[in-house]
Amino acid sequence: MSTAIPAAPPAPQTASRVTRRMALVGNPNSGKTTLFNALTGLRAQTGNYPGTTVERRLGRLVLADDEIELLDLPGLYDFQANTEDERVALAVIEGHATGVERLDGAIVVLDAAHLSRGLFLVSQLIEHKLPVVIALNMVDVAEANGIHINPDQLADELGCPVYPVVARSGRGVPALRDALRQWPAGSPVAGRVSGCSGCSGCRFQDRYAWSDAVTARCAKESPAKPNVWTERVDRLLTHPVVGVAAFLALMLGVFFLIFQIASVPMDLIDGLFSSLGNWITNRLPASDWRDLLVQGVIGGVGGVLVFLPQICILFFCLALLEDSGYLARAAFVMDRLMQRVGLPGRAFVPLLSAHACAIPAIMATRVIADRRDRLVTILIAPLMSCAARIPVYSMLAALLFANDPGKAALVFTGAYALGLAVAVLMAFVFKKTLLRGEATPLVMELPSYKLPSLRTALLTVLDRATVFVRRAGTIILLISVALWALATYPKSEPPAEAVALQVQAEQAADDAAAELQAQADKLTSHHALANSAAGRLGRLIEPVIQPLGFDWQIGIGIVSSFAAREVVVSTLAVVYGVGEDAVDENPQSLYDSLRAAQRSDGTKVFTTATCISLLVFYVLAMQCLPTQAVTRRETNSWKWPIIQLLYMTVLAYVGAWIAFQLFS
Repeated sequence: MSTAIPAAPPAPQTASRVTRRMALVGNPNSGKTTLFNALTGLRAQTGNYPGTTVERRLGRLVLADDEIELLDLPGLYDFQANTEDERVALAVIEGHATGVERLDGAIVVLDAAHLSRGLFLVSQLIEHKLPVVIALNMVDVAEANGIHINPDQLADELGCPVYPVVARSGRGVPALRDALRQWPAGSPVAGRVSGCSGCSGCRFQDRYAWSDAVTARCAKESPAKPNVWTERVDRLLTHPVVGVAAFLALMLGVFFLIFQIASVPMDLIDGLFSSLGNWITNRLPASDWRDLLVQGVIGGVGGVLVFLPQICILFFCLALLEDSGYLARAAFVMDRLMQRVGLPGRAFVPLLSAHACAIPAIMATRVIADRRDRLVTILIAPLMSCAARIPVYSMLAALLFANDPGKAALVFTGAYALGLAVAVLMAFVFKKTLLRGEATPLVMELPSYKLPSLRTALLTVLDRATVFVRRAGTIILLISVALWALATYPKSEPPAEAVALQVQAEQAADDAAAELQAQADKLTSHHALANSAAGRLGRLIEPVIQPLGFDWQIGIGIVSSFAAREVVVSTLAVVYGVGEDAVDENPQSLYDSLRAAQRSDGTKVFTTATCISLLVFYVLAMQCLPTQAVTRRETNSWKWPIIQLLYMTVLAYVGAWIAFQLFS
């Protein structure tokens, strides 16, 4: 006799989702990251693989009643991993990567225009007994080239589902998302490699023969009309003279947009922090606590965040240029120049990424096989103007040309060009002295031109902006507070001249009293800063930096910026803000304060010569200790970071001295 079993109660709405772990696998430049962004959107974070310096992106693909943990693996062509990035990707696929759980499956991203090359990797994945879903990406490019692939026949050949997509535009992505939702965790291994006996243990030529045979059966090529316009544009953009000129002109246009468009949001951010500072000033009694909030926290962090719009515009433009296919042409053009100074063509990608940050650029030099070429690239990478220098360039450009965005853009372009020119020169010197040897030629495939993805560009901007804001909220905040304390303590008694002016102000009429009081306050604040810990440190190094046109207050900024270059802006905001009347209804902006800054003899601090000297110094100086730490880790020696620090410091000092003498 059967016993009735009561029905189980319905699961609560807050039941945890089933999580599967999948990875995006594919050849380099197959569109993996674009598809990753299309699937995960804002639900992604960037970090490093445990125990390595290889960057990884981990996201969550939220489905109706399920959730997939998605990992964007570094690109690889086959299981014969040669670089650290490829070895990390292979370790994750094989399930023995430290700190990474075993995968439940893989989404293999194939470039439809180069199907045979991607199928070589697919055969190895299927042989490895890993469940596979194929995302046949860039089918629009393949069709434009006269290549038409039958996805159903390809799925039958491989024994796994195939979904044509255009990750850049989102075409086919919903169908792929639905397929992943219906594909249960723990599904049997799908995939077969017929005609190659499973390809197990096959030689490379046998595996390539199988890939070519499958491509021949599944893809049909029709004669495509030659793209006359593409050929004409490429003849110009890859010309050894016109191509370089076009690249420089394009970057000049980008920097012009940075100044022209960013001015409105920059004014809004500056006004927001000024209003916040005034609000706190008017509601708290005069005290060190109030000064800390207004001058240390709000003034320091606000002085850096005001440059966030410019950084966002820069990365937005670079993302569009990369996605359009132009940056590959720029690499081709610049390779000719780099070969002449002994740099390998593969160094272009790390050096280009160094314009964002030298740290990932130094890590990216692992793609360079030759050790000497890799060391040269590491040594010169910090000479590329990184994003952390943008606030410094913006500040100095605004001091030089306040109301002329065209000339300010020229300052930006000149700073970037100077860093690039000196990097090329030092590469030539290193290849003729410490690291002699011939550079290996660049072999690369130029991608087709395509409309860039606005979504990808915006996600790139969001990622970089988040990193910048996080730094402003942590390290820059701590440094700003520490600098305020150094500039405030130990406290000193007002000088006799200030006391005398104070007495005169109390006895004078209203108008005269206000002027005398202002003079007394100025003398008091200058005396207090000069006798503070920061002032004493600045005066200690002033004899060394004085030939460059710098005073002890600028010296404080130089010392503080060794933690991060952009900290010099918040440092100057703190240093030149000490002693200002915070109750003033119209407080001066940072630029106005710097323009009005005077030395003890009444001369201006930030003259044209001083601004240009400081600009040259920050273009060439090694002002980033985290970069030194990464150089030590990547070279496994303190020898190379010490050489890097010494030669860049000498370059910066000599260059700044020459600039100051020329413009004085």
